[in-house]
Amino acid sequence: MTTRPHSKRYPIRFPASDQTLFEQGESSFTTGEHGHEACIRFHDYAAIYARPGLYEQLFYDRLKCASPRKLVELLDEAVSDAGEDTSRLRILDVGAGNGMVGELLLEHGAARVVGVDILAEAKAAAMRDRPGVYDAYYVLDLTRGRDPLLQELEGWNFNAMTCVAAIGFGDIPVAAFRTAYNLVADRGWIAFNIKETFLDRGDTSGFSQLIQRLIHDDYLRLHHLERYRHRLSIEGHPLHYYAVLGRKRRDLDEAALAGL
Repeated sequence: MTTRPHSKRYPIRFPASDQTLFEQGESSFTTGEHGHEACIRFHDYAAIYARPGLYEQLFYDRLKCASPRKLVELLDEAVSDAGEDTSRLRILDVGAGNGMVGELLLEHGAARVVGVDILAEAKAAAMRDRPGVYDAYYVLDLTRGRDPLLQELEGWNFNAMTCVAAIGFGDIPVAAFRTAYNLVADRGWIAFNIKETFLDRGDTSGFSQLIQRLIHDDYLRLHHLERYRHRLSIEGHPLHYYAVLGRKRRDLDEAALAGL
């Protein structure tokens, strides 16, 4: 992965106390600059994005996150195996953050890459760190079904969607995923990752049920499902996710979200 170089390096310290029982989003670290220390939760993206290079240093240098490259390479391989060309993909990158996935999609030859994120700080970081990667970047709450920006998104005629390291832990709600999914044309490529427990029968969370319905109720034709190491925990233990890759069969309707 090509990452934008930042000369600034931040001191990063993890808590001495055992955090193994915490959800991933509840983990935290301490960093400092100009004599001031700040304790930041892993999913306080606004605070992380405000510090150039901190996201890459934390998640990719220290915790060895592999998901952006993994998902983009799987998508590229699937498109090639289908006898199609990545250069014809118009991709909606959901939960685009500071543009690491978008940059890889561009490197693999995508025709158009459009980012969407609920945080204005994410867009600002992407424009600062990876200018020119996205053809457009929307700051948008995808749960607001009547937002006029949705009409603009529809105009891109997406035939692919990526959603990397953004599902679960309170990041992207089920309703937002549905809106994004339905912006993609039928037979479009869908690539996302989920924590491994989402496929456990005992997991009754909304996203777990949605993913199972997505696959089993004929909304998505599954092409590839792979368990892999997403990143390391603070304690150095592997955190495993599933990469899910398929082709959209039809829109997610009300039945898909019933009871979630």
